[in-house]
Amino acid sequence: MQKSDLHGLLQKIEEVLSKAQVLENNYADATSKVHPAFNRSVRNLLHYLALRNTDIRSIQEQLSTLGLSSLGRSESHVLPSLHVLRLQLQQMLECTKPDTILELSASFGALSALLKTHSEALLGKQQAGQGASIMVTMDAEMARDVPHVKELLQAGMNCARINCAHDDADAWSSLAKTIRQALAETGISCPIFMDLAGPKLRTGPMTEKPKLLQIKPKLNTKGQITESAMVWLVPEGVKPPEKGDATLPVDAAWLKALKHGQKIKFKDVRGRSRQLRVQQRKDNCVLTYLYKNAYISTGTLLQTRSSKSKEKSSTEVGLLPKEELVLRLNRGDTLVLHSDDRPGEPAKTDEAGNVTEPAHIACTLPEILADVEAGDRVLFNDGKIEGKVTTASKEQLTIQITFARDKGSKLRGNKSINFPDSNLSLHGLTDKDRQDLAEVVKLADVVNVSFVQTPEDIEELFAALKCLKAPPIGVLLKIETKRAFNNLPLLLLTLMQHYPAGIMIARGDLAVEVGWNRLAEVQEEMLWLCEAAHLPVVWATQVLETLAKKGRPSRAEITDAAMSQRAECVMLNKGPHIVEAIRTLRDIMQRMQGHQSKKTSMLRSLTLAEMK
Repeated sequence: MQKSDLHGLLQKIEEVLSKAQVLENNYADATSKVHPAFNRSVRNLLHYLALRNTDIRSIQEQLSTLGLSSLGRSESHVLPSLHVLRLQLQQMLECTKPDTILELSASFGALSALLKTHSEALLGKQQAGQGASIMVTMDAEMARDVPHVKELLQAGMNCARINCAHDDADAWSSLAKTIRQALAETGISCPIFMDLAGPKLRTGPMTEKPKLLQIKPKLNTKGQITESAMVWLVPEGVKPPEKGDATLPVDAAWLKALKHGQKIKFKDVRGRSRQLRVQQRKDNCVLTYLYKNAYISTGTLLQTRSSKSKEKSSTEVGLLPKEELVLRLNRGDTLVLHSDDRPGEPAKTDEAGNVTEPAHIACTLPEILADVEAGDRVLFNDGKIEGKVTTASKEQLTIQITFARDKGSKLRGNKSINFPDSNLSLHGLTDKDRQDLAEVVKLADVVNVSFVQTPEDIEELFAALKCLKAPPIGVLLKIETKRAFNNLPLLLLTLMQHYPAGIMIARGDLAVEVGWNRLAEVQEEMLWLCEAAHLPVVWATQVLETLAKKGRPSRAEITDAAMSQRAECVMLNKGPHIVEAIRTLRDIMQRMQGHQSKKTSMLRSLTLAEMK
């Protein structure tokens, strides 16, 4: 920066001050009518409008490199901020050694540029004008759908994520091959990120029960049937040729004798008489219509009568798929979390309704029970249920439920468990992670490491990569636990031994671990530390999730998406409306990059600020 540049900055500040004075004079009549308490406030508003009617983005970075205010946070005190800036610039021009300041300012730009360089090394080059990169979680169903992957890329996807917690190596390889083909055909840059699953701390399976099918015809508001229920009768082990409301497996020989229009009578599990009417045959399957609500289970007896001989013919509904029982937990209930693998069961009660045996369920990582102490909190199913440990041993924890929905919350098998107060002995890569890593290094550009908590966990990954003689590959740490957050400075120092590298703010588990009230503060602190380290950040979990899944975003999601562009990359999860979600996120980030850069507001001219 030259001395002439300082004169240019000073001239721009004088221009804004002049506009502020003109606007204050032009609206003197209006300002005289406000409440006395707002006298200074209305003048400040006019000064702000003058500032925002001027595009000062070109000078904001220059001001910052000189160690001066960039006016990004001057809303509540515009005129004093402008006056101080004018004075500081005047003093710099009169300084006996202005070259010292100018030399120091040159290093600001060089350091700031490092974050962009490191981001491109990990995330690839962004599409022009997009703002942050967009990462999309890929679905196994996309493995042979090159046109759909191309549509994702053209909509704005910059990074493709494959989650190794699902499917297998063959599926990952097929998906990666499809992505590479789509990249070749579009010419778009999009590195592949692959997640190692990490330790799965989840609830064990529940006791199974025979499935009870409830079949309902469609009714109007008056309770009249508008459309019968479509029920397919199929030989056992055969899938129906078309979709229906229900499928019942039955004896193949009995099924073969059914004729069009024939009635099939039965009593459902409540003892109510119902009937099915044969509509059509397709291959070896028969479509029937049901006109009344019915509950059917394995063994329900189906009967027909011959129109000629009047002889009855019957069969039983075959084996229906079993379903797991569900725990319904209320505040004050007791739940036992045990190390043995017996299936979970609801609480048992006596005739008077008193609990004789509390509900129980297994833990998929039984060794961690020894790390938990009485008084520690435990959360289930992404924080939907919370409890406190009352007694603890390595065999089981007795938990009192302290939070659940007013009408009770359901807990099933394979749901998350979090112990935010406990120092769990979960370290390094699991056996599955090591097996998966051997495949990941062949397919991915970046490996995402789950549930990292200590520097030793990162060093273990580096050692595993060295052992595999892996080609150059990026590393992305997923920060998901309270312990990982508390260790973040040390984790960053260790991570920076590898290049390229970055951090993912996995806000789902992190919110459960640190608490909902603290999540906003925690994610801000992570952004600040990573910016200081020039490490790119991926902002993840539930970004535009309602839009991706249901086609319409919530209002809160739009605000969250706007805030997310302060990270270097934003992750979207899969859903039927994912293309629209990508386009919406891209549009939001393109708009917001003209207003916000990290913590600094970027002050382009506002149409809103034009006084007509």
